[in-house]
Amino acid sequence: MKCIKLHLLFLFLLTLNTGFSQNINQDSAWFRDNYYKIEKAIPMRDGVKLFTSIYVPKDSTENHPILMERTPYSCAPYGSQYRDFWAGYKKYFLMEGYIMVIQDVRGRWMSEGKFVDIRPFIKDKKPGDVDESTDAYDAIDWLVKNIPGNNGKVGVFGTSYPGFYAGMAAASGHPALKAVSPQAPVTDWFRGDDFHHNGAFFYMDAFDFYVAGGFGRPHPVPVDHENPMPDPYESKDNYQFYLQQGADKNLLKFTGDSISFFKEIYEHPNEDAWWKARNARIAQFHIKPAILVVGGLFDAEDCFGAWNLYKAIRSQSPETNARLVMGPWYHEEWSSPDGTHLGNIYFGSNTSVTYQNEIIIPFFNFYLKGKNDPNLAGATIFFTGENKWRRFDSWPTDKARQVKIYLQEQNELSSSVPGGRTAFDEYVSDPAHPVPYTEDVHFNRTREYMTDDQRFASRRPDVLTYQSPELKEDLTIGGPLIAELHVGISTTDADFVVKLIDVFPDSLSFNRIDIYAVDEGNKTYPMGGYQMLVRGEIFRGKFRNSFEIPQPFQPGRPEIIRFTTTDVAHTFKKGHRVMIQIQSSWFPLSDRNPQKFTDIYTCENADFQKSTIRIYHDAEHASCIILPVISGKPD
Repeated sequence: MKCIKLHLLFLFLLTLNTGFSQNINQDSAWFRDNYYKIEKAIPMRDGVKLFTSIYVPKDSTENHPILMERTPYSCAPYGSQYRDFWAGYKKYFLMEGYIMVIQDVRGRWMSEGKFVDIRPFIKDKKPGDVDESTDAYDAIDWLVKNIPGNNGKVGVFGTSYPGFYAGMAAASGHPALKAVSPQAPVTDWFRGDDFHHNGAFFYMDAFDFYVAGGFGRPHPVPVDHENPMPDPYESKDNYQFYLQQGADKNLLKFTGDSISFFKEIYEHPNEDAWWKARNARIAQFHIKPAILVVGGLFDAEDCFGAWNLYKAIRSQSPETNARLVMGPWYHEEWSSPDGTHLGNIYFGSNTSVTYQNEIIIPFFNFYLKGKNDPNLAGATIFFTGENKWRRFDSWPTDKARQVKIYLQEQNELSSSVPGGRTAFDEYVSDPAHPVPYTEDVHFNRTREYMTDDQRFASRRPDVLTYQSPELKEDLTIGGPLIAELHVGISTTDADFVVKLIDVFPDSLSFNRIDIYAVDEGNKTYPMGGYQMLVRGEIFRGKFRNSFEIPQPFQPGRPEIIRFTTTDVAHTFKKGHRVMIQIQSSWFPLSDRNPQKFTDIYTCENADFQKSTIRIYHDAEHASCIILPVISGKPD
């Protein structure tokens, strides 16, 4: 364990100098000298064969565990070349003598069969039924019976889409599967991961991934490479590009006839049976292997999936040895050599190396090799603000209490219930001028927006801002955040975006320029008064009573919008302020709501209209945000 820590620290330091490439070459040579590669088309129970790359230690003095990843992204390189495990922390699994396995899932790349996105789990299987859990079972079964020198113990891990496949492997029930780590797992593409948040279509990510990026291109026969897709972007300013497209349906002109899943999204605007079948949580019952769910507090893609897959296992399979690790990371930052910061926010240490040294490698070593128990807590959570890891028996923690902070007149926040008669703030939401999700001009969706300075939004007339007095003591919150808004609108639909923000003291100056990685260059940013986004979430108003059956608003009539965000883990330091922002667009993260009750996927450009949005804050209609407070007071 101590040796692994020193090696990982050495690897990180080497990234800061020109000798790193030489070290990589040496590691590559070591890999080839000590491992041999097998490529095998492994047969599934229905006869379909899945292409699998297997890297086996040449050492025959002991038996070795198997560590597998199932992926839709290719197990390349194919042929005699070796995968670049040595370029990151996974090389330490090689040094531990793991048999490393990567498999193209059904219908992707060199595997046979038909690919189905987030293939539904079949709970009551009949003879001949196949899903991702059966494919995982059959792959594991073949590996333990056919790969020489294995010790009969298998682990599975994967991040993002491969995290979904890891979760399905956990549901396979194979007795040789001892440990699984779903990392940022795709879990629910309607409620909170990647392509929808509370029914609002995150079309920038969906379009870039499926259409522009080419993932949605079908593979009717096995292939070992793809040609680039034609560039659809008429503008490299993503705000301008999506605004020019107009209504959502206009994006379909780029899909042709072959990119089926993107079009299927348009055919299922509500949470119907099609979406429910693709909720990965329905597979998480009676899970046998040890589980380590991993995710990032600031993962712009699958933050929801990590928190909620873990919760589903705890709820639906309480007998399972399930653990959770959430660090202050963007998507897959935990696998990088630099987990010191995100954007302008510094975490006080290299959190990703801590994870690699003390959590993920020891986890698999314990369950697959019988090495020392790492004694992981039920939930190991990093709290930003204080920049500390905290350990809990489970999550959400019972140490948190729900505390309401109410929107008040004069743009204030307070734990006191507002008094008086009808009081509200209002703004005009104009789909022709939606609120941007970040200040700068970008082509790609940024990962840093998850902690970005929100001062640009505070200055807009279509964003309401409420803040507390300076805190007299540290305020630590941990758990899901609940927004309860009393609203009235002048039209029949609208979206509601709620942001929880940490306002830094004005006395701060510029940030430390040495928090940036070598390839980012020197940067400075005025941190005095910085408005750090802690958590932001959108809710499509027509789903306020049901995600299955949307309902229009009656113009002018007050109604309640109540929704839960993904969890937070943050300490507002003494002297900081708590801020809440409310707006009705978050563009182009989310598509624009025409603010007319309609099918947004098929509506016309002419359907878009302005809406006057009122947020009430009086004794009868007391809008509030419910914080999961572990310690301290919000005012």
